[in-house]
Amino acid sequence: MLLLPIETPMIMKITGVLFAAGLGTRLYPLTASKPKALVCYEGQTLLDRALEKLWTSGIRDIVVNVHHFPDMMLDALRNHPLSEHIRVSDERAYLRDTAGGLKFAEPFWQNSDLVLIYNVDILSNIDLNKMVDDHIFHKAEATLAVRHRNTQRYFLFDQNDRRLCGWKNVKSGEKIWARNMENTEPLAFSGIHILTTDFARTIPTVEKSSITSFYLSQAADHRILGYPHDEDSWQDVGKYEEFRNVLS
Repeated sequence: MLLLPIETPMIMKITGVLFAAGLGTRLYPLTASKPKALVCYEGQTLLDRALEKLWTSGIRDIVVNVHHFPDMMLDALRNHPLSEHIRVSDERAYLRDTAGGLKFAEPFWQNSDLVLIYNVDILSNIDLNKMVDDHIFHKAEATLAVRHRNTQRYFLFDQNDRRLCGWKNVKSGEKIWARNMENTEPLAFSGIHILTTDFARTIPTVEKSSITSFYLSQAADHRILGYPHDEDSWQDVGKYEEFRNVLS
């Protein structure tokens, strides 16, 4: 059952983009016969949970991208209680990755002020309205939800103003610097981010591209900020091991 909506106080128009097109290989065998978005957790699909999260945050314009088992996804979206608020970005021809997928969906968000991206395999109680307020207050062009947690890849942020400086892979030792800073803080990306549509429009039109690469290429000249949310609950259930841990 859907919760009652909490209206966002902002007058800006926000389009929510739900990334749900992935192959779900990390969730195999749960995704052997269905897309990861239709995997159930506590009797509710990940798709339903993510749509409910966006809806109860006051977002009334939602785009969902599809690729893996697209007909199953289309059927689920057509029969969803929020179907009149949902539009589909159909990537069945090929996966375009995160930046490519967002750019491909541009016709659906081009008339909005902000785009809020949410990964379908994320479970979190993060306050999206608070994050939007922070994005607007700091006049950011992109705001990335981040937290302190163990992972292989980290974004690096200036400790003084939370601006994105670079990226590192702790396993390989690889580092990419967008802005050379001495005092940086490594924070893990939570799969939730906000962009102004003006900034999102600058994503190159290519068949496939990563949002990480895009952010790093733009960080020197644009306000890309981190939004720490360590006080929130957060879980990536995109991997079978993590999904089993959540269920146990």
